[in-house]
Order: sequence, then C-alpha cells, then structure tokens
Amino acid sequence: MTPLDPTAYHQLTTALKSAPINTLFAQAVVDGKVNGKVYTDNPAHPNAFYIVHPYGMSLLWGDSSDEDFHQRLKDYAANVQGARQGEEWLQAFPGSWDFVLDTLFRDEQQQPVAHVERDTRLNFKFNADKYRELRKQAPADAPIQIKTVTRTAFESMTGTVIPAHFWNSADEFVSQSIGYSVYYDNALASLAFAAFINHEVLEIGIETCAPFRGKGLAYHACAGLIDYCLDRGLEPIWACRGSNAGSRKLAQQLGFEISKELPYYRLKAIQ
Repeated sequence: MTPLDPTAYHQLTTALKSAPINTLFAQAVVDGKVNGKVYTDNPAHPNAFYIVHPYGMSLLWGDSSDEDFHQRLKDYAANVQGARQGEEWLQAFPGSWDFVLDTLFRDEQQQPVAHVERDTRLNFKFNADKYRELRKQAPADAPIQIKTVTRTAFESMTGTVIPAHFWNSADEFVSQSIGYSVYYDNALASLAFAAFINHEVLEIGIETCAPFRGKGLAYHACAGLIDYCLDRGLEPIWACRGSNAGSRKLAQQLGFEISKELPYYRLKAIQ
C-alpha cells in the first residue's frame, strides 16, 4: 500500500464524519491529533484508504473493487514487507468490504489464515435516561477519591487503554482533553479519559490497574466522565470488541446500548 501525503488527509474529514459507524479513532489521525498513518490505492486519484491509529486500530475505507489493492492489503496483513510493527485491529466501511476481507483472509483450502483472527466490534448508543436511572454513587465508606486526570496520572497510569496511547503528551492531554481518576487507598487505581473529543462527542477510554480490578472502580471513573459530558452537551461514545465481556458489561451498566455489530479483524503481530 502507498502512503498518502499528510497534506491530503483533509479530504477524508467530511466523509468520516458522515459514516454510520464509529470512526473517531480514524478522524484523530486525519485531523492530525495523533501521529498515525494513511495508505491509499492511488495517491494521485485515491479511492480507497487504510487509516492506522498508533494505538493499533485501523480503518479500511472507500471503494472495494480494486483487486490490485486487495493483494497489497493481503500482503500487509501477512506483513510480507514488514510494514506492521505489531498487531492491529481492522474494521472496514462500507459493508462491501466484508466479503472481500473474508475471501482475502482464507488460504488455498478456504480455511482462515493463522495470522488473522475474526472478532466483532460493538458500537454503542448512549441512553441518558437509562444512565440516570442506573446511576450509582461511590460508597461513602469506601477508601475512594475521584479526581480529574493530572499530568502525574497521565504519566504514571499503566495498562493497555491509557491516555499515553491516544495523546502525544501529558501537556497536550491536560490542555485539550479530560479524564477522571479513581484513587483507592491513595493509589491510582482506575482512569477514564477522552480518547477523542470535539465540540459534539467524547469517546471514552477506560483502564483499571490489575491489583484493583473487580472492585467496581471503573464504573465511578466513567460516571464522572459521563457527568462531564451531560453538563456540557457532549455525546459520550463507547465501542469495544465483542469478546471484551468486561467492557461490554460496564457499558451497559452505564446506560449504553448496542447499536451496531461489525466484523473486526485482529491482524496478529508477525516478526
């Protein structure tokens, strides 16, 4: 696949915003908010795009009829030229790509190739009335403190879904984003943050440190962020893998309802 010149990223902005699926991670790349990559079928007259977020999510977008581009995509998934540095989670739009990808990711015996694993990506819609009905307060006798995310929390939070994977620096996060940390016995335990934010929407990212899982702390971090959204007229956004039972359950406890289920492909790391 051929890299697209960053000066041409803007041509994708309007189209991505009109999509009926969650493309916020891809918007962050084309808007220059994160240092991702965009590949295309033809730099002079692009019709198909492959947008890679540094966190490891990718969006295949546009015309699905170019068989030469299909082969390049197949080689990319197999990491034939070593372009991928790690695993990626791929989704595609429009739906015409689903058949193409299902075909590409099979071997000569029509069996799924070993380096690609199919899952489902869940898009959720927020139900504010349901959230208000379900809203729980932190137990008064629990050793819990809830605070807005600071530079220190940004830099010290560990895990997979953390602000450092979605923002270029602590200063950028503090000036352009928002998050809520839960401290348990004065130790940073859970953190919910805006993985993407503009004047209309805020996509929620959430992580809980391993020693503190199972205590319901993620709920309170997310609830603080959702309350922030409601106070400012922002729509909270949630998406996760279908196999992520914990994220799915937490979303539903917070008033989110599944709105779409899409094919999601894990392109495994290949050295």
